[in-house]
Amino acid sequence: MSAREQKIAVVTGAGSGIGRSVALTLAAAGWAVAATGRRAAPLEETARAAALAADASGDTADVLCVRADVSDPDDVAALFGTVQRHYGRLDLLFNNAGTFGPAGVALEDISYEAWRSVVDVNLTGAFLCAQAAFRMMKSQDPRGGRIINNGSLSAHVPRPNSIAYTATKHAMTGLTKSLSLDGRPYGIACGQIDIGNAATEMTERMQSGIMQANGQLAVEPVMDAADVARTVLHMAQLPLGANVQFATVMATAMPYIGRG
Repeated sequence: MSAREQKIAVVTGAGSGIGRSVALTLAAAGWAVAATGRRAAPLEETARAAALAADASGDTADVLCVRADVSDPDDVAALFGTVQRHYGRLDLLFNNAGTFGPAGVALEDISYEAWRSVVDVNLTGAFLCAQAAFRMMKSQDPRGGRIINNGSLSAHVPRPNSIAYTATKHAMTGLTKSLSLDGRPYGIACGQIDIGNAATEMTERMQSGIMQANGQLAVEPVMDAADVARTVLHMAQLPLGANVQFATVMATAMPYIGRG
């Protein structure tokens, strides 16, 4: 594949969970991936996994590890500067980095610091990365690109004791809509994937029992994160004249539809 044909992606939160799965799936499909996160070691594990998978199939994987905290404007500027210098363009941002915050803490007991930590990563971090990607995509030749935001089912309905996470994920929907509208003149498409119960470190507690709206604990089914990654790949591979604006991918039997 020539450098002109190869597509370039930035995946945030790529050191684990959904981010790692998406990074591996994109790399296996021939994308060059700038994998970013706050810790270098997990990113390097993602790159090794991509290389091993490529070796097994007789291909090569192009994964660039860039340590960055998406809530830090200087880190975000450095990240996209590195992508610009290394690849010269950007075709996809998967805005995935996120944190749930302290689990099981009642609304009245959440500290200001805990609230800010969730908002800074989930919302401000997503904005900073989208802004930097937008600038690159608007100015490059050929112009345009795609941004996919990880919204979560919490962009629709809350879980008990999840006010910070839920507020940021509702805000992510507004971010997606604004990016989609403002990107139209420049060939920049933006969509959102709302994910329910993918099997990751964040959802391990689902399988031991998690608080429901009626106050009871219940074990919830999960799905393979690879199922999410295949959906992101489908969204990413569409021509820029087509866009999946919102997609919901969830464990089929999880208590979401019919919850009241």
